[in-house]
Amino acid sequence: MILTVTVNAAIDKTLTVANLQLGHRHRAQQGLVMAGGTVTMNAAFARTITVPNFQRGQRHRASAGLALAGGKGINVARALKNLGEPVIAVGLAGGRSGVQIVDALTTEGILNDFVHIAQDSRTSTAVIDPTSGLQTEINEYGPEVSKDELETLLEKLRYLSGAVSTVVFSGSLPRKVETDFYENVIRDMNKRKVRTVIDADGEALRLALTAEPSVASPNQREAEALVGQEFQTDEDYQAGLLQIHSMGAANVLITLQTGCYALLHAGKGRQRMYRAWIPRVEAVSSVGSGDALLAGFVSGLQAERSAEECLRLALGCGAANTQMAGAGVFDGRDVPRFAAMVEVQEIRPRAARAS
Repeated sequence: MILTVTVNAAIDKTLTVANLQLGHRHRAQQGLVMAGGTVTMNAAFARTITVPNFQRGQRHRASAGLALAGGKGINVARALKNLGEPVIAVGLAGGRSGVQIVDALTTEGILNDFVHIAQDSRTSTAVIDPTSGLQTEINEYGPEVSKDELETLLEKLRYLSGAVSTVVFSGSLPRKVETDFYENVIRDMNKRKVRTVIDADGEALRLALTAEPSVASPNQREAEALVGQEFQTDEDYQAGLLQIHSMGAANVLITLQTGCYALLHAGKGRQRMYRAWIPRVEAVSSVGSGDALLAGFVSGLQAERSAEECLRLALGCGAANTQMAGAGVFDGRDVPRFAAMVEVQEIRPRAARAS
């Protein structure tokens, strides 16, 4: 079983956003995976709204809306369930938003076990404009979490570690949670022989890598910030993969809009690097596609598929996610069709080296 932990969940409300820009991600001013399991430290009650010809400062009528439990770990859990994987979502949830998060997961049939916290869970809103193809995301800051609430979550994770083979830690940390949280819990899970996957950014990601997770999956922006340079050529990506591997991750995925670069363990202390891509497909919404991609990769690992098959399944899930509104929402029957479109090429490193 796969465990997902969501600590910063979110719900629909009026938000204050400075300098709102269409097609960009914003921070509102107010405001684990088993067989896998997923750990989402910042769960949310998430609304996706379709608004044709969306304009700042105007009143609009949405043509469609979708409300789901959200947060990156929850999105991964939903995608894993769509793939038929046994999964449990764990995290923190509080207030009315927290009740809605848990109720929504239960309605979807996603096994969950959340710790109740004193403060309200956050909300997030994605506005999709099908006319321009832009999407605008507004994410609240998460709640503050007490030490006792965090310890209750850790006790739950330790208990569930005996029932899961993989735990995915995904997303941002709530306010005032120490940035070494992921690092410490990954070390503990590693001691318990549980495969660990990290999808985070900034200092929390850097510290998590020192705990030697099984998989690190930053997107291009997060990976560039981590290694301190932009990626423009194949050699840049290769160097980035090697540097992130040298920081502690056994396997590394750097995700892009239409593909990924990967450094994967090949046994006996060897690693192989790959470039994988898929032709652009007409998208309804790309919200959550990175989470669906990671779920596909984890599913492939669970089934002990080859590196090439894992990457094809990952990109197939990411592409399938673009065909419907909602993060981690896709028709599993679309995945094989998209996976068949994926090209995977092993990279023979030339100038790449870890700096």
